[in-house]
Order: sequence, then C-alpha cells, then structure tokens
Amino acid sequence: MPDYHDDLRLAHVLADAADAQTMSRFKALDLKVETKPDMTPVSEADKAAEELIRSQLQRARPRDAILGEEYGVEGTGPRRWVIDPIDGTKNYVRGVPVWATLISLMEAGEGGYQPVVGVVSAPALGRRWWAAKGGGAYTGRSLTSATRLHVSEVSQLSDASFAYASLSGWEEQGRLDGFLDLTRAVWRTRGYGDFWPYMMVAEGAVDICAEPELSLWDMAAPAIVVTEAGGTFTGLDGKPGPHSGNAAASNSLLHDELLGYLNQRY
Repeated sequence: MPDYHDDLRLAHVLADAADAQTMSRFKALDLKVETKPDMTPVSEADKAAEELIRSQLQRARPRDAILGEEYGVEGTGPRRWVIDPIDGTKNYVRGVPVWATLISLMEAGEGGYQPVVGVVSAPALGRRWWAAKGGGAYTGRSLTSATRLHVSEVSQLSDASFAYASLSGWEEQGRLDGFLDLTRAVWRTRGYGDFWPYMMVAEGAVDICAEPELSLWDMAAPAIVVTEAGGTFTGLDGKPGPHSGNAAASNSLLHDELLGYLNQRY
C-alpha cells in the first residue's frame, strides 16, 4: 500500500491557504459575482482560491496534473489533483456558512483515475474532514488533532436519515417519484446539500444521501472520505467512485435499497 501521508499533509496546507483566502471575502459587501455559461454563479473568491491552490501545487508537485472547476485541466500523467475552490458558491455569495474547499489527489488505475487523498474544509463551519487510501477517514482541526470517522450501523430504511440537495434535478431526470417514495420510506429527511451530506454519512450522523447531477470535482474528495469511513460511494448506476455524473452515498448497509428507489422510472 503506497504511503500518501506527504500528499495528505500537502492537501492540508493547500486547504489552510484556501480557507484564509475564502474567509477573507466571505460576506464582503463588494464581493464580485458573475454567471458562468452553465448559468451557475462564480465569485472572485472561487477564482482566487483556485489560483492560489494551483500556484502552490505547481511549486510543490510540478509533475502532477491539476483539474479545477474554474480553470480546467493542466498537465498530464498518472497523478491528478482535483479542486473545487468553493463547493456551495450559491451559499457563499448569500452569506450561508455551508460551503467548503474540496481537494483530492487521484491516481490512474484500473477503471481510470481514482481518489487516493481527499480533504474537505469548511472554515465558516469550523470543520474539516479528510482521508487517504488505506488510512481511514478523520475529522478535526489538524492531522495531529483528529477523530476517526465511521459510518452508522443503521440497517433498516425505516430508521434511516436521508439527506438531499433539491427536488428539481430528480424531476428533470424522471426520478422524482422514486425519490419521493424513498422520502416516505425513511425515518427522516433533510435538505442539507453540497458536500455536507457526504461528510455526515462518513461520521454516522446521516445514513444515506444522493444527488442527481454532479461534476468530478464535486465528488472526488467526498468519495474517498465516505469509503475510508466504511461507507459506499457510487453513481446512481451503481458504479463505484466519482465518475458517473451523479452520486449515491450510504453506510453500505442501505446502499442497494437507496439505488433501488432512485432508479425507479415511471
């Protein structure tokens, strides 16, 4: 098993720098926000955070490739850093503290690139989560002040807490009826959205979550945190990993039932 400790330590350094950058502009009255071609917002803080991470990676890991939400892919090779500078930009620009910087290292392997390191840092919440392949998942203030994560042991849907982002995407894909059936079958539903449901699955506070449409940079870091905490992270097609364009995460015990409901078509 390769040792990813140095890469994980670097990811924390990158997250520290991004946190300082994004927090300095959070709730700023003069924050500049634009609309991208896909009609999603991007702020000056998104761009500045990604530029900062890229510049540090180019110095620390010049042979590694970088894929980021705002500036695309740069470089080639078997190792690729995947960055979402602010996951939850709509929250960020409205002053809602639920947003995070997502940093993952992916390595080429069977089935394409797979995440081997992931850091999810939510400075406005005062929370950070991380994982490295084969090393478990943790939350805390730093590598030396951390608590190991483990998913829940809830084995019945009727006892499960289900987190989701919104209803519109499920309706657009013709999955709304199955989604609503799932909400009726579980004990509790909450619309937390973005990175947070996956982290709560990893720490056992939520049992299942799913989103109908996502990009790789949304999923790479959460995927390894969930799996290293003992959970399962797949696409709605059941394929493991962050490559399906959507996501379903669970404590593993409920995964088949989760997918069953969300793949119902009427």
